Amino acid sequence: MRTRILAIAAAGLALTAACRSRPVEALQLNGSQLTVVNHSGAEWRDVEVWINRQFRVTTPLILSNQAYHAALDHFVTGYGQRFNFSRMQITDVRLNAKGPDGAPFEIVKQFQGNPLSDALKGVGGKR
Repeated sequence: MRTRILAIAAAGLALTAACRSRPVEALQLNGSQLTVVNHSGAEWRDVEVWINRQFRVTTPLILSNQAYHAALDHFVTGYGQRFNFSRMQITDVRLNAKGPDGAPFEIVKQFQGNPLSDALKGVGGKR
C-alpha cells in the first residue's frame, strides 16, 4: 500500500513539473529569423546581437516585455558581408546591451550538444 501511495505521489509530481510553463528564452532561432524577447522588467539600450561573433545587427532600444525580430540575412560583418543562412552554420548567438543604469550585460544562447560531434554522429561506425 505504501509503495502504491509513493508511486501515485511521484506521478503527480512528474505531471506537475511537465505542466509548468517553461521560461521563454531571450534569444530564439526560428528558421531564418532570430527573435529577442525582453522579459527582464527593464528596457535594454544600445542592443547588439551577434551570430558567430562576426555578424551583427543592432537596435537602439528593446522595451520591457517586448520582442525584437531580425531576419538572419540582415546580420552583417564590419566589412559588409551578410550572413548566408542557407550556407552557414550558427555556432554562437549572443546579445550585448546596457540596462537602465548604463551597466553593460551579455546574454549567450545555450545550444544543446556539440554542433560538430552532433553533425558527425554515426560516421565511421564502431571502433
